[in-house]
Amino acid sequence: MAILRLDRLGPGAAALLRALGAPPGAALVGGAIRDVVLRRTEADPSRDIDVAVPSGALELARRCAERLRGTCVVLDAERGAARVIADGGLTLDLTDFRGPSLEADLAARDFTVDALAVPLGTLVTRGRAPIVDPTGGLADLAARRLRPAGPGVLDDDPLRALRAVRLEATLGLRLTAPAARAVRRAAPGLERVSPERVRDELLILLALPDTARALRRADALGLLAVVVPEIEAMRVTAQPAPHRFDVLEHSLRAVAGCDRLLARLDALAPYGEELAAHVAEPLGGGARRAAALKLAALLHDVSKPETRQRIAGRVRFFEHDVIGARRVRALGERLRLPERVIAVVERLVRHHLRPMHLGHAAAITPRARYRFYRDLREDTRDLLLLVLADAAAVTGASPLATWRRAGVVRELFAGWSEQREAETRPALLRGEDVMARFSLEPGPRVGWLLAQAREAQDLGRVRSREEALAYLDSLDPGP
Repeated sequence: MAILRLDRLGPGAAALLRALGAPPGAALVGGAIRDVVLRRTEADPSRDIDVAVPSGALELARRCAERLRGTCVVLDAERGAARVIADGGLTLDLTDFRGPSLEADLAARDFTVDALAVPLGTLVTRGRAPIVDPTGGLADLAARRLRPAGPGVLDDDPLRALRAVRLEATLGLRLTAPAARAVRRAAPGLERVSPERVRDELLILLALPDTARALRRADALGLLAVVVPEIEAMRVTAQPAPHRFDVLEHSLRAVAGCDRLLARLDALAPYGEELAAHVAEPLGGGARRAAALKLAALLHDVSKPETRQRIAGRVRFFEHDVIGARRVRALGERLRLPERVIAVVERLVRHHLRPMHLGHAAAITPRARYRFYRDLREDTRDLLLLVLADAAAVTGASPLATWRRAGVVRELFAGWSEQREAETRPALLRGEDVMARFSLEPGPRVGWLLAQAREAQDLGRVRSREEALAYLDSLDPGP
């Protein structure tokens, strides 16, 4: 009989469970047990503790929160689900049984590897307890199999079909052939799942080190097209040389390029350390810049199907960057993505051709470079990473090899710090200076003139208030 020891859960989890006590019939369930069995040393089970009780989970959560001086959050009053948040961010989720017994509750869970339980009273009082395993989860863990816990659990909650991709990717499991068929059958049901829940699973996939592989698996199981229906048109849109792949395959390879770059930022010397800190910046809702970058890689050519034209024998995609930016905003709002994530992805898609256009010039002028940084601002480095992945995905090359010969990208990386330093200097002119000089009331023309003065200042063309005003005198004041 398999035994779970309390100390294997970590001190934080043990403290939480002791504070909860030993309510009659209560059981530790789910991921914490699974992770201990798998010896997932990188996991911290104390951050993901689930307890099921026959009834009264809400009141029990309130009492536990008071005992710990933590916070109680009701997750689902109707189904009896609440969360206790303790000091240090440790969380304990309490739920009422989903059936008349513990075994029935476990059979209603998503996959057998999560349908594991340990009697809480025995675990807390003796420090060890047997693992209850009515669906064969322990054997599946040993065989690295992923199976639904019961015949109808995926139809009951189709989000579990998408979660299967995440569990395969994070736990090193593989859906059995019947389980994969069940996932495909359940996939259309994702349309009736709340956008917020789908979004959370998508963001988890985007945070994986091998997002491209997970997205390909989701696509093979019929899930990705339900979450992002736009990919179907991408799948059947061919591209001319030098592209070797259709739009969807190219885009998935761009995601893989981002995975590779993010894993090897140290190779982008001398910018690796600052880039690592940059892509780790939180954007809200648990998402970081790295996730927004990968989503932009998947969607940067989303409007190529609708803009594809053949002109004088050549295939062109006019304005697919502009239209694509609008499409990704609509998609992001549909999935209830955090606004900052939407804004970053929208900007990256809108400007992903800019470096290529700059590279076609004989030399990048100071003004062109300035306006590039001005338009991209804090998203500049994200765009340059996207450009590397995009360029490599044209033929399937390595983005690291592309970096070594991408002179324009390297030049734009090099100028970023210099431009940021220039922007920190106080402006030579204020609005009242411009209004007094040109006898203007507050309005768009004042803003336009201030922008021209600021550009001249940052480019080193003016160095004093008088020079800035004289420069504006030489311009046509109309925007």
